[in-house]
Amino acid sequence: MTSETREKELLEHLVDGLCAERGVAAPASAGATELWDTFRALVNTRPPLPADDGWLAEQDELLQAKIAEAGIATVDDAAVCPDDERLRVWRGDITTLEADAIVNAANSALLGCWVPGHFCIDNAIHTFSGVQLRIACNDIMQAQGHEEPTGTAKITDAYNLPSKHVLHTVGPIANGYPTDEHREQLASCYRSCLDLAAAYKLRSVAFCCISTGVFGFPQEEACEIAVRTVRTWLADHDADITVVFNVFGKRDEQLYQSALGI
Repeated sequence: MTSETREKELLEHLVDGLCAERGVAAPASAGATELWDTFRALVNTRPPLPADDGWLAEQDELLQAKIAEAGIATVDDAAVCPDDERLRVWRGDITTLEADAIVNAANSALLGCWVPGHFCIDNAIHTFSGVQLRIACNDIMQAQGHEEPTGTAKITDAYNLPSKHVLHTVGPIANGYPTDEHREQLASCYRSCLDLAAAYKLRSVAFCCISTGVFGFPQEEACEIAVRTVRTWLADHDADITVVFNVFGKRDEQLYQSALGI
């Protein structure tokens, strides 16, 4: 059986299972691309309920194969800051990066993005981690009893991602006009994630560009805050942590390379 045939078979089984959960008929036979879109939409809108072990095993096989096909990068692939090798920049899909932890720009519910197929980082991380991630986040939120405050962070396993953990942090909603409070909240996101990394003895953390997407924090100022905060934290703590600034677009790559002298 070819990998393409196996992928289509897995997707058919997985979509059938997701539709059965909802008591609806599975869509008519389709190609792998259409099945993947349907699978993603269904898991993006699936409540954080337990899943059948057999279904989870097939989901895990599918997601791990898709990540491997995309190509897994490591912290060593990132460009190194000339004055501090602990600081690095890497441009690419954070769901394919092998690190002790990657940072997710979460919302205050901490349950991932519920918009089917949305291209935000929250959606991508939850999609490729698997449904286990939303379940784990729900357990945290149920125990906490309230929404996650801006500037704090929580840690979970990463499940099917090549990273070991996900650090979930809620950035400020600046809408293009950050206040001093927003600036402090953004800095707090970086400090909170690094505090967790140190507490769990993690050796590498990859930060996304927190709050610069739909939350509207200007990219250049966000970069300045991120680099300054991380440099200060590393100087103030006896922690051997490599920090990767993960960027997806060319503009952010240029900003971080310039800020780090790369």
